[in-house]
Amino acid sequence: MSPRFLIYVSCALSIWGDRMWHFAMSVFLIELYGQNLLLTAVFGLVVAGSVLIFGVLIGDWIDRTPRNKVAHASLFIQNASVTACCVVLMLVFSYKREMEQIWRGWLTVVCYASVITLAAMANLAGTALTITIQRDWIVSLTGDNRGQLAGMNAAVRRLDQVISIFAPLSVGQVMTWASHVIGCGFILGWNLLSLLVEFLFLSRVYQLVPQLAVKPQQRSGGHFLERPQETVNIQGETDFWETTAGFIHKSRSLDKPKDHKSNLEGQWNTASGFRLCLQTMRRLLHTCREGWETYCRQSVFLAGLGLAFLYMTVLGFDCITTGYAYTQGIGGSLLSILTALSALSGLLGTILFTWLRGHYGLVTTGIISSWLHVGCLTLCVFSVFAPGSPFDMAVFSLPLNKNSSSNHELLKEDQVHVYSFERNLNQPILPDRSSIHWTNSTVLFNGQQDPEQPESYISIILLFSGVILARIGLWSFDLTVTQLLQENIPEAERGAVNGVQCSLNYLMDLIHFVLVLLAPRPQQFGMLVFISILFVTTGHVLYFFYARKCKMRNAHVNKTMKKSTWTPPT
Repeated sequence: MSPRFLIYVSCALSIWGDRMWHFAMSVFLIELYGQNLLLTAVFGLVVAGSVLIFGVLIGDWIDRTPRNKVAHASLFIQNASVTACCVVLMLVFSYKREMEQIWRGWLTVVCYASVITLAAMANLAGTALTITIQRDWIVSLTGDNRGQLAGMNAAVRRLDQVISIFAPLSVGQVMTWASHVIGCGFILGWNLLSLLVEFLFLSRVYQLVPQLAVKPQQRSGGHFLERPQETVNIQGETDFWETTAGFIHKSRSLDKPKDHKSNLEGQWNTASGFRLCLQTMRRLLHTCREGWETYCRQSVFLAGLGLAFLYMTVLGFDCITTGYAYTQGIGGSLLSILTALSALSGLLGTILFTWLRGHYGLVTTGIISSWLHVGCLTLCVFSVFAPGSPFDMAVFSLPLNKNSSSNHELLKEDQVHVYSFERNLNQPILPDRSSIHWTNSTVLFNGQQDPEQPESYISIILLFSGVILARIGLWSFDLTVTQLLQENIPEAERGAVNGVQCSLNYLMDLIHFVLVLLAPRPQQFGMLVFISILFVTTGHVLYFFYARKCKMRNAHVNKTMKKSTWTPPT
């Protein structure tokens, strides 16, 4: 079997497991916490915050560690964390009532915290594995052949789009027709099997591709983070303290009675431990600062930053958009069809990327994809003002008073489920109780009255038409920036730069959830659309600046080459 095939199979197994796990976690957390979204929100905050904080450190670790050890360690930690999390969830689902009687319910809280912590660890390890395989190994495997690199990137993205449809569907059917405990067991078994297969396949790829065993120890372009020298300095500082400690200890042993010896040793050990912690923190902060500096001085900095801005949007098929659609009278069956259409649109984007890159080049492909993305999203702007839209600017000026009659009358017009603690204020985009049914990646709620049908479906049709069509340009643009990062980042800096990129992506994702918390009502969704369009446009403008710099640099290089080859007539 060729290395390329082995990479594809490993990526498919990893993506399938990730999609099942992320979908199932949203189900499990809602079921565990009385079908309330609070635990799910905490989970999302912890997962995104962990990558935001530790993304740079993960990338730095990838740069300093042999490729096979990075892949194996990330693979083992990810699957072991998911396995342990599944075991805890199975115990909680089986003995939840008994656990609530122990330690006055604190054992259940400990289990919840363990589940979220293990899930965050699995996500960090998955991030490291994605950076290693999709941002480093694929580049080394294709060498200087940029056409093969584009083909492999597009193939992996196609796998991702197809799997995002069928993986949640598979585990959802198991949980629907069996139970949550069996669903946890299904995911546990999949992870153990996937761990074995991926470990063997990645080990085989490492053996077949000699380039993977060669990893540069210095950073190109004079930007080497001198870690050996840093280690020497730290070690020298430690030796100095140890020598000084020995001298002080000997001096004091001559002057002090022997009964003070143990007390002095205890004080010295405490001071040494505190000093070691400070040195470790200083080293980690220094690594983070260097990682961000390395990212900012890359030639593709503007392109990567522009891609990160695209994550600050509600115009995607996540729980926010699907929840808003549900409040506008769109049923679960139709939402599942729309999700499948969005995946098909993403597949068309990967095909468009390969065609455009072959005809116009990589940088121009990004420009065309940007215009296509922004152009399609203008339909979402029109949807805010179209018939059937619940958008109302008066909502932002309502007084926060539970007894306000104007509030009561306004909410009565578009009555949907409301939170019990703010009954006359908020109409959340996602309901928070009732029994739950799962279709693909869509959450459906029963046990409450269906939302009133809008006067017109023109608004929601325009919204989803824009979101679905925009994914063609979105995924083409994403693949463009991904390959630009792969081609232009020095090999010794790939981990650090991609770690910072992941941190930026999660930061923008966090911002978009915070904005939803500040404007949770369907009448306020239009404002979220405007803000999303602003961020998306800003991201593409940043890419336009990068493309302009590339065009100017290439024109200068061509002009210089023409001058060097010109010979005066004789």
